[in-house]
Amino acid sequence: MHMKTKYIVNSFLAFLMVNQLSKAQDIHFSQYTETPSSINPALAGVHYNTRVIANFRTQWGSVATSYQTIGLSFEQTIKAQKLKGSYFAIALNIYRDAAGDAKLNTLNPNLGISAVQKINKQIKISEGIQGGLFYRTIDVNGLRWDKQYNGYEYNSSLSNGEPSTPRSAITSYDIGGGVNFNYAQSEKFFSSKDGNKFDLGASIYHFAVPAKNSFIITDEKLYARICLYTNGDFNIPNSKNAIMPSLLYMRQGPSSQFILGALFKFILVDQSVYTANRKPCAISIGSQYRYRDAIIPQVLVQYDKYAFGASYDINISALTPASKRNGGLEIMLRYNVSPGYGRNLGRGDTRASY
Repeated sequence: MHMKTKYIVNSFLAFLMVNQLSKAQDIHFSQYTETPSSINPALAGVHYNTRVIANFRTQWGSVATSYQTIGLSFEQTIKAQKLKGSYFAIALNIYRDAAGDAKLNTLNPNLGISAVQKINKQIKISEGIQGGLFYRTIDVNGLRWDKQYNGYEYNSSLSNGEPSTPRSAITSYDIGGGVNFNYAQSEKFFSSKDGNKFDLGASIYHFAVPAKNSFIITDEKLYARICLYTNGDFNIPNSKNAIMPSLLYMRQGPSSQFILGALFKFILVDQSVYTANRKPCAISIGSQYRYRDAIIPQVLVQYDKYAFGASYDINISALTPASKRNGGLEIMLRYNVSPGYGRNLGRGDTRASY
């Protein structure tokens, strides 16, 4: 009975993996504010002249072969010195996902461009679009099915009972776009006492993508993914600290995701207006909640032009009996040319702020 249960579990996980790709659900990161290209192409160039972000995530190692996701993104403004009017930014990002014994791999490179309009000293409105490719592969020999269990042991020579053998590779194009509203106000470079900023935006991914995106079904359109989000950084009055709330809602076909949380930011060193020798430094600690799925404690360390983030998903979903609340570890590294959060908030120049 134990052996049969094992293969039923393997069959269930195999079904989940193939079904996930047949329904084409996207990869995701818990630290989504540090994966801007995955929630809205219009975020490119809004906060930084130059920004490079690397992300790594591993999950479900306690249930099956771990799923690993890697992301790398780069963005650069064009003619950013003309901040009184419009400017553009380009963004290049690539994501790779590897899942399970069946080596379910996804490679998704994208190139994007955004147009940013400065309305006044505090407000920017941006529009962005990105396009790229989806390349998916799977090792069908790595899948095990319940009907290949003969009552005593697994037998790969038995039919899996499926109407057709899954394809081993899929290639298709992708396109998405969105809009973003940004407000930033501060009279100080480091904005430790009076800085407030927030973003509000909406985007859609996989717009008008062709069919044939399933390993099993010949013509299965990739579901469009809709993102709605807001996040901010608000000073706590009469202190050097700040609260950083965030909210994200995504829907893709029948699946949806809702995340709500906040970080509490401690500013350890304020940036000097007069000398570059004093480096800004802050530590943020908090948590997020993914509805009916996970509690996600998180820490973010920012020093000068660098940032390090770490989070861990504590699983609370229906998979808890198998996962024992183990979820996913996620690491983020960021480099931006200007220190802190980028350009001086509420000013018309490109000096740094935090």
